[in-house]
Amino acid sequence: MDADGAPLKLYRWALAGLPLAFLAIFFVYPVGTLIGLGLGLGDPIPGVPAGTGLGDVRGVLWFTVWQAVVSTVLTVAVALPGAAMLARFVLPGRALIRALVTVPFVLPTVVVGAAFLALIGPDGLLGVELDRTVWAILAAHVFFNYAVVVRIVGSVWSQLDRRSVEAARVLGASRVSAFCRVTLPALRPAIAAASSVVFLFTFTSFGIVQILGGPSYATLEVEIYRRTVYLLDLSGAAVLSMVQFVAVAVLLAVDAVLTGRQRAARLGTPSPRRPRGFGEWAFVGANLVVLVGLLSTPLAVLVERSFATSDGYGLAYWRALFSADASSVLPSPAWETVGTSLRYAVIATLLAVLIGVCAAVVLVRPGRLRGAFGLLLMLPLGTSAVTVGFGFLVALDEPPLDLRDSALLVPCAQALVAVPFVVRAVLPVLRAIDNRLREAASVLGASPARVWWRVDLPLVWRSLAAAAGFAFAISLGEFGATVFIARADNPTVPVAIAQLLGRPGEVNAGQAMALATVLMVLCAVSLIVLDRLRPAGAGGEL
Repeated sequence: MDADGAPLKLYRWALAGLPLAFLAIFFVYPVGTLIGLGLGLGDPIPGVPAGTGLGDVRGVLWFTVWQAVVSTVLTVAVALPGAAMLARFVLPGRALIRALVTVPFVLPTVVVGAAFLALIGPDGLLGVELDRTVWAILAAHVFFNYAVVVRIVGSVWSQLDRRSVEAARVLGASRVSAFCRVTLPALRPAIAAASSVVFLFTFTSFGIVQILGGPSYATLEVEIYRRTVYLLDLSGAAVLSMVQFVAVAVLLAVDAVLTGRQRAARLGTPSPRRPRGFGEWAFVGANLVVLVGLLSTPLAVLVERSFATSDGYGLAYWRALFSADASSVLPSPAWETVGTSLRYAVIATLLAVLIGVCAAVVLVRPGRLRGAFGLLLMLPLGTSAVTVGFGFLVALDEPPLDLRDSALLVPCAQALVAVPFVVRAVLPVLRAIDNRLREAASVLGASPARVWWRVDLPLVWRSLAAAAGFAFAISLGEFGATVFIARADNPTVPVAIAQLLGRPGEVNAGQAMALATVLMVLCAVSLIVLDRLRPAGAGGEL
């Protein structure tokens, strides 16, 4: 049987059916319904006045844009030296340093917000109350996105051909001149790529701004949430969601154009070395100070505050997690939210892996499906989680898709965010497999399913396991969409943390810090497992 015969084509179309159905139900339909609502199409939402207006949102839009620009500039400026250090030098504990750099990025934004509240909030360790200020938001954005710049730029920097720099030095160029004239131009594509990713993350920032910004600051994401939950202005929120969706689409298009115009840098084999001389060791020392001060301190303070009570250090807040106090903010003991989050994350991971593998098998071969199908799979990455969650709220509430009381609603939202990462992790490995192996198995009579089981799976399982670990960490900490659709009597850990931080009281704040510590440990363990399962030679990003 020919490897590209009719049975194989039918097999690929059948595999494409599951991802297409999933995306149609849980992405295209909710987002499309939301856009229609924003344009005034369809039936009005019951209980919401038809004349509800947007008012003046120019201030919100302006703040969203300028804080994203400033956050991006600060992140690139702070993280570039770190990228240079990890790319150029072999250091003791280099693996530990890389883990320290990466952990903040996989942490839920709610945990990041809680960590900075413990550091610079009321009764914070530094004694300087900076919460409810833009400085806290900017600092948290740098903390969260530091790893993006280090891993994207650092992976290219480590492979730059050193001979060009050495030739410039031989011709009399200083270190600064060689960097500006040789290294920097070669790094511009990577810096542009990292900057676009950071700008996208900060433009759609929700959890950090919600916790640290207070009522004075709101991005489009936060304003959509406020109008939905507090003002019941669903029509206005729909218009804002549409504005943000269009803005994100424009950002992705501009990034694609800029990336397409840039030339690839001349790369070689990575050859890091030990630092030499006082200047290089001073450079390494300064970077380590930044790493400890910026990345380690907030996390360490978060753990410390979970034990610090008004009567000294103790386990009062941790014991409160198991209590069912009638005055508690949560409907059940806070510890039960950990089980809820783990259960949802496992289901979401299984869904993401199943759908992502089906999609990757379809995309591994050229065909009519490849271009449009690949774009559709990546669209959820460019759509804000708040928009997706709000779309679930307004679209999936009527038969035959009345899923408001379904236990699968939250895992489906989390899986929607995780599927693109599974595809990006598995697809390169599938493409690297020699297609002659598949053809030989087919000639010997193996069905397409048996070819996958006998040929592809043994070669791809490590990448698949790593993708599952990353999907688990993403699902565990997802907040933007979950906060819209999680049931009030069964919140996840990130939602519970936000609820506890939103209420006054020492015990509420202490429980939030303890829950955030638990979530941080779970995400860190997922990251460690991910790094151990990553195939040798795999790239820095999924």
